[in-house]
Amino acid sequence: MGTHRKGGPAPAAAAAATAAPGPGPGTAPGRDRYFDTLRALALVRVVTYHVFGWPWAGLLLPSMGIMFALAGSLMARSLRRPAPAVIRGRLRRLLPPFWFWGLFVVAAMLAHGWLPGWQIVYWVVPLGDPPGDAWGEQAWEILWYLRTYLWFVLLSPLLLRVFRRAPVAVLVLSLVPVVVLQFVRQPPDDRFGTALLDLATYLFCWILGFAHHDGVLRRLRPAAVLAAASAALAYGCWYAFAHRAEYGTYDLDDIPLAQAFWSAGFVTLLMYAKARLGTDFAGLARFRRLDRLVTVFNARAVTIYLWHEIALILAVPLIDLCWRVPAFETYLPLGSQWFLLGVGWVLIAVFVLLAGWVEDVAARRRPRLLP
Repeated sequence: MGTHRKGGPAPAAAAAATAAPGPGPGTAPGRDRYFDTLRALALVRVVTYHVFGWPWAGLLLPSMGIMFALAGSLMARSLRRPAPAVIRGRLRRLLPPFWFWGLFVVAAMLAHGWLPGWQIVYWVVPLGDPPGDAWGEQAWEILWYLRTYLWFVLLSPLLLRVFRRAPVAVLVLSLVPVVVLQFVRQPPDDRFGTALLDLATYLFCWILGFAHHDGVLRRLRPAAVLAAASAALAYGCWYAFAHRAEYGTYDLDDIPLAQAFWSAGFVTLLMYAKARLGTDFAGLARFRRLDRLVTVFNARAVTIYLWHEIALILAVPLIDLCWRVPAFETYLPLGSQWFLLGVGWVLIAVFVLLAGWVEDVAARRRPRLLP
């Protein structure tokens, strides 16, 4: 299943998450600190989820739904320019960081004895899930987010044209595909079916981004939005818990229908707060270190999303070495998952320094260690 612990977000999802691939520096003109903060929080949630595996994490913050909505809004803004140029720009900003990361992952799997087939072409352009062996699965399973993001980018010129013909109707009807795939016709158990299910799961969030950009959300009445969002949240939560025995969990990442409705309701409220109430985190600038951190997270979102699982993988043997040092064994909480999370973030920071410059090159900016 396309959303089964593949980045959460995350969603890795990421994330995932992933973060909308290719965000610019947080201090660039036109940046919105509310959206930048949401993206940063979504990435933090993706990494945390991949350490602890808390099933309630998606209920607390549906990271991948947030990132798809933010990416949809940015895509609608970009499509004021010719669509081919926009798509080329998105591919240019997404693929080089993916290729750079993939060189290490593919090389490691080949050295471990992996024998790829023709599907290795998906490591060039991830229109389908890139193949890999079970040994490297924790690293490559997060690529579902990049694949889904890529398809949304390719489909956006058509989706935006359809959306603008009947905005509210199209937004509401964007939940229909996931309902059909759940109750009418199951998707095939292959790359196409997995991609189709992920697209259906997050279609509403992507189009919600269109609605925010075009001012559709701002024109809707608060009572109607609150009622619709509450209904979506209630149904998503009910479905997750009512089918807990069937899925073996209430984790939204394992239940596409619940994920779709919960994310729809949750992200609608977040986007509506911005559109209608003008919610703004401009005051974040008063906290210079925190503001700087949000800037780095947004300018290095792809790097953080791609490399965070490798950081968590490497953290385990690193902590194992610490057990051999008596002082570390005595004074450090080496067996704690929180310690693993801390070491993981240190390694993520290292990867941001070592690999983040690729995002600058992809965006045709001067390469820097930190933005």
